[in-house]
Amino acid sequence: MKSVVNGPRIISWNLTLRCPLKCAHCYVDAGDKETDGVLTTEEAFSVIDQVRETGKPVVVLSGGEPLLREDIYEIARHGTEQGLRMVMGTSGYLIDQMIAVKLKGAGIRAVAISLDSKDPAIHDSFRGLEGVWERAVKAIGYCRDAGIVVQINMSVMGSAISEVEGVIGLGTTLGVRDYQLFFPVPTGRARQIEPRSPEEYEELIRQILIRYRYSDLNIRPTCAPQFRRIANELGITNPAWGRGCLAGITYCRIFANGDVTPCPYLPVSAGNVRKTPFFEIWNNSSLFSALRNPDLLTGKCGRCDFKTICGGCRARAYRRDDAATPLWCDGLATPDTLNGECCGEDPWCLYQPGDVTP
Repeated sequence: MKSVVNGPRIISWNLTLRCPLKCAHCYVDAGDKETDGVLTTEEAFSVIDQVRETGKPVVVLSGGEPLLREDIYEIARHGTEQGLRMVMGTSGYLIDQMIAVKLKGAGIRAVAISLDSKDPAIHDSFRGLEGVWERAVKAIGYCRDAGIVVQINMSVMGSAISEVEGVIGLGTTLGVRDYQLFFPVPTGRARQIEPRSPEEYEELIRQILIRYRYSDLNIRPTCAPQFRRIANELGITNPAWGRGCLAGITYCRIFANGDVTPCPYLPVSAGNVRKTPFFEIWNNSSLFSALRNPDLLTGKCGRCDFKTICGGCRARAYRRDDAATPLWCDGLATPDTLNGECCGEDPWCLYQPGDVTP
C-alpha cells in the first residue's frame, strides 16, 4: 500500500442521480433521468480499489437514491471485502425488510435515513411525494432489526428549536442515537429556497448545543462549521466533533461520473478517477492543498482565532455571490482558477475576529 500521511476519513459517493423523490433542497437536482457518464460496475470496483490505497475510510453510498443502482449490493460487498466501512445515505423510501437484510448481507454497516420533521405532512411536502415519512420510519425499524446502525439526517430548514427536538425525540423512540443536522447550502434545487438569516441559524445552533449539552446522543450540526466556535464560547467540548468544515481535509465527494470534489456542496472538480488515480487526486490536487492550508484563508476567516477548528464553510464562501464562474453540464465548475475563491470568508458567520480568544 502507498504511504498516505492523512488519508480521507469519509468519502461521500453519488453513485446515481436517479431518485423517486423530488426533494426541494437536492444538491444534485436528482430525478427521473440519469446523468451522463455514470461509472460502470467495474469502474466502481476500481474506484474502491483506488480508495483502499489511501487507507480505510468510511464510504457513504449515496445518490440520488443509491438503491436504484442494480449493482448496489455488489459495490457494497466489494468495498466490504477490501476492508472499507461501507455505509449508505438514503431517503428510506425503497427499504423494506428484505432490502434491509440484503444490505446487511452486503456488508453495509450503517444507514443514514432522512427525516426532516416529526410531522408526516411537512416531511412529505419537503420531499415532494406522499408517504415518504411513513416509509422512512418503517425503514429505520427494518434496518435496526437487521442489525444495521441507523443515523437520522435532518435538513434544518426552519429556525425553531422545537422542530429539531421533534425529530430527535421521534428518533429516540425508534432507538436512534446518531443525528446529523444539515444546514443546507444553496446548490442544486436548494438555490430556489429562501434561506433563513445567518442570525437565525446562529441562534438555532446555540440553542441546539445548549439543549443537548449533557445528552448521551451523538448530535452534530453539519454545513455549519461555526458551531465549533459557538460551542467554544459556551464551554462545550466533544472530541468526536472534529473540525467544523472537513471539505478536502478529511472528507471528499465522488460524483457519479468520477469527478472528485471537496464536498457535495462545493461543486469544483479536483480531478476525475477515470483519468487520475484517486490517490493522486487526494494527495496532489492544488484545490485540496489550498483547502488544507489555513494560512490561505482570506477575509475575516483568514484573521479568525478559530480558523483551525472551524475553517468556515468553504461551499458558502465559494457561493458568496452565487458563484459567477462558469458551470458545465452536471453543475461542476472547472478547477482552473478557483482555489482562491474557495478560500474566501464564510458569509454566514457573524463572528468578528478579536471578539473571543479560544
